[in-house]
Amino acid sequence: MKRIQALIIATAFLGMTSSCSDFLNEEVRADYPESAFYQTQAQAVLAMNAAYVPLAFSTDRNRLWVFGDVASDDAAKGGDPGDQADIGLIDDFQIFPSNGAVESQWGEWYEGISRCNIVLQKVPGITMSADIKNRILGEARFLRALYYFYLVNTYGPVPVLLEPKNPEELQIAQSPVEEIYTRVIEADLAEAIKNLPAAHSGSDVGRATKGAATALLAKAYLYQKKWQPAAETAAQVQALGDYELLPVYRQNFDQNFKNNKEAIFSVQHLTNQVPFMGNRLNQWFAPRQNENGYFFNAPTPDFVAEFEKTSAGVVDPRLDYTVARAGKPWIDGTPYDPTWSPTGYLNKKHVQPLSEVSKSTKADGNLNYVMIRYADVLLWQAEALNELGRSAEALTFLNQVRKRARESYLHDSTLDSTAVPAGLLPNIVITNQSALREAIYHERRVELGFEFHRYYDLMRWGKEYAENALKDKPSFQYATSRYFPIPQSERDTNKGLKF
Repeated sequence: MKRIQALIIATAFLGMTSSCSDFLNEEVRADYPESAFYQTQAQAVLAMNAAYVPLAFSTDRNRLWVFGDVASDDAAKGGDPGDQADIGLIDDFQIFPSNGAVESQWGEWYEGISRCNIVLQKVPGITMSADIKNRILGEARFLRALYYFYLVNTYGPVPVLLEPKNPEELQIAQSPVEEIYTRVIEADLAEAIKNLPAAHSGSDVGRATKGAATALLAKAYLYQKKWQPAAETAAQVQALGDYELLPVYRQNFDQNFKNNKEAIFSVQHLTNQVPFMGNRLNQWFAPRQNENGYFFNAPTPDFVAEFEKTSAGVVDPRLDYTVARAGKPWIDGTPYDPTWSPTGYLNKKHVQPLSEVSKSTKADGNLNYVMIRYADVLLWQAEALNELGRSAEALTFLNQVRKRARESYLHDSTLDSTAVPAGLLPNIVITNQSALREAIYHERRVELGFEFHRYYDLMRWGKEYAENALKDKPSFQYATSRYFPIPQSERDTNKGLKF
């Protein structure tokens, strides 16, 4: 945070490409000592921008996809045997505190928290526009809640830091998950909702909004099984009137539709930037053949089998929007070869064609990562209502998601029909709570596949469901595998930890 270079990188992260293009290419001439920073509104904005950076996939340290996908039943590690062995160990649940992904992800999220804490400490004392100050403090609260949300769902009880501390003050024990939810996540989001605007324009597009904070609060309630506030808060997101489902499902993963009406909160990426701001997932998930990719995060046959088919064999169109498979074209239109992947499949949602990102710059993609989208909110509301015994009401939101999926045929000229095939993804009509619960779980899997949510869903749905889903991973035991271990580096430096 003391180096201006880090803050320049952070500014670029939010996509300020037109007004800042010359600034971003200026040679770094000097350091800012901390005492000379946090003095102006511009510096407050730079400091806030820096807090977003740990979310980006512009480095290989952000391994959310490993925890969300590879650890689940949706994906295998992929790649060459032995390459990225630590990811393979997570896939097999042979996980030790020294695991590289376990270490790096912890560091990324706590770095984000540290930057938020500095903003919350320093910005109130800066003389600046009251509106921008409130917005910045709301953004910091939102991001801090987001980082803690992922920490508690990945590592369980973790140390809580709500202000900058010196190294000698960092011998801190873990706080219970329930306390972190109520004292930090819910409290921060309540404040963020008060201070964040409904939308941003121009170079500020991509910052947290009132809708993003409200949606994350609904998700936090859902994960705690607080069904009534989860349903009510999801309804508040809808009541804002700012979000809607796109007519074609695949548009959510098309760089021509970035920051669209379905995207509630997206991690921003830009290609051809100095400093580097691209999305490296584009290379991690692409095939080696012709594209210089690493072919990681490969879909499993079990995931592919989850998609519904009509009696005539027409499959849910979300399958081919999500997965590359034999007999179907790759994203550039060439025939897909199943030998490109050890499972026979590749995931497509985060990969761009060479016409957008060349082979030589494959790691410099400009697709955003959509962390929260409106379809997710609708399925949260369906789930919460069903758990409240209001199953008939839940159907409305579940069926909105299914309707959009099947009606992609009406709006997508790349599909082989201009009409919805007979019997494709009919509305769900069952109101039995248990059966509808399974239908909602199924819909989440196919709608949100390879968006890094699946493992977290399995864990929150409990022991029986998780162990059945992961039955092909013999080392997985819910009691001991529910959370990943606190990294060895933290164990070595923080003697306040309790085990």
